[in-house]
Amino acid sequence: MDQEGMAERTPWEIVLPDESATEDLGRFLAEILRPGDLVALSGGLGGGKTTLARAVIREIVGDPDLEVPSPTFTLVQPYEGRTGQAVVHADLYRLRGPDELVELGFDELTERAIALVEWPDRLPPRHGPTLAIDLSLKPEFGDDARLARLIGGGGLGGRLMRARALRVLLDRSGWGEAERFHMQGDASSRSYERLVNPDGAKAVLMISPPRADGPPVRDGKPYSAIVHLAESVHAFVALDRGLRALGLSAPKILGEDLEAGILILEDLGTEPVADQNGPRPERYAEAVKVLARLHGTSLPSVLPVAEGRDHVLPPYDREALLFEAELLPEWYAPYVANSPLPPAARAAFVAAWSEALEGLESEARTWTLRDYHSPNLIWLPDRDGIERIGLIDFQDAVLGHPAYDVASLLQDARVDASAEFELRLLGLYARERKLRDAEFDMQGFARAYAVLAAQRATKILGIFARLDRRDGKPGYLAHLPRIEGYLARNLAHPALAGVRAWYAEHLPRLCPTEP
Repeated sequence: MDQEGMAERTPWEIVLPDESATEDLGRFLAEILRPGDLVALSGGLGGGKTTLARAVIREIVGDPDLEVPSPTFTLVQPYEGRTGQAVVHADLYRLRGPDELVELGFDELTERAIALVEWPDRLPPRHGPTLAIDLSLKPEFGDDARLARLIGGGGLGGRLMRARALRVLLDRSGWGEAERFHMQGDASSRSYERLVNPDGAKAVLMISPPRADGPPVRDGKPYSAIVHLAESVHAFVALDRGLRALGLSAPKILGEDLEAGILILEDLGTEPVADQNGPRPERYAEAVKVLARLHGTSLPSVLPVAEGRDHVLPPYDREALLFEAELLPEWYAPYVANSPLPPAARAAFVAAWSEALEGLESEARTWTLRDYHSPNLIWLPDRDGIERIGLIDFQDAVLGHPAYDVASLLQDARVDASAEFELRLLGLYARERKLRDAEFDMQGFARAYAVLAAQRATKILGIFARLDRRDGKPGYLAHLPRIEGYLARNLAHPALAGVRAWYAEHLPRLCPTEP
């Protein structure tokens, strides 16, 4: 049985010594509840059901002094939270039958609301996210003591388990009193918060629960397995410690719960390497030197995570590169052409890319951080040399060709970089590599750079179209013209003649006018 399944079946019992402890539990629960959740409050008279519900409502509404009367007589009382989410407090003790729920419009009121229901045994059976809480008096622990027994169902058990683990980790690591502020996330399922302690100290909370396998998409394997995306936070921890051991500025890990997927990280700040005018040349130069240092070092393929547990970096093999490239005919091509490509065109696409990628796997392997670009690089002016580049996103690292991360940086999907600027920094990279390896082959690297830069641009066009069409995130479409320009630039290289011919026939807008 997986952790999620265990959480759905294992009760959490808490002794609440007084009313303030019950209110603390309510505020804690308010953090994890979402619209559509049902909190079923059971227990005898005087058990604390209304006290707990009142604390949840006040926290969601954002008013600690809000008058929250018991809905004994009104049966149902709605509230509006500070972020617009609705809360419904119901007391069904006097309910005479299910028809009365229909008359009250209970289903309509709670469909998109958090429902706190006292005497929930009057409700019909429910299959959605449910948190059952039974409260009982426990005089053996004190005159005002109560025992709360919580069981989550319909996915809420996993949320409850992670929230428990988070609270324990924050307290254990010295961040239990910190204020928490949501940070802008990325296109993944991870979430981030900035922690600020009363003394002003800051840290970053990373919540990255184990990745659930998606549906099989090819040969019985899900997308994440084919392209080697990290399945848990263990990969981040291993790479973080590996990068720091090399003297690079990955964040210190201040607290961790590996099984729950929760980390407390050093806050490296928000100073970017690019601004509204584009790349900051001196900052990008240091970022290039970081890669040259990394690629000029002999690196292990297995890294320790914890005692008795290692992380093996998977190979960035041709299967993964091809499957990523196929996101373009699957998502981007229908987006721009308003119709899917015929099977023969898709087969020709795969054949052209297979030929272009031929031989790259046999060349030097290194840690490929994969998302080495401006959103994931922090400028640290108080440090020296390459330590001024802070690294924050590397959990999907693989063993791949060193050209991939250089292309990721110099053809940033979110920052305009001219061909002249790109060429100048490629020259800097070559000089730095030659300092460590006199036999560094710049011509071979240039070929790999063009191929992998084109593959990355191809993949991103597909991903951004997918984020719009499938996930309802149209903001990424604004970057398509820039990425299309990068792709056209890369397709001019002779190593991509077959790929260029395919684009010229099927998506000419992506093909340079002159070969």
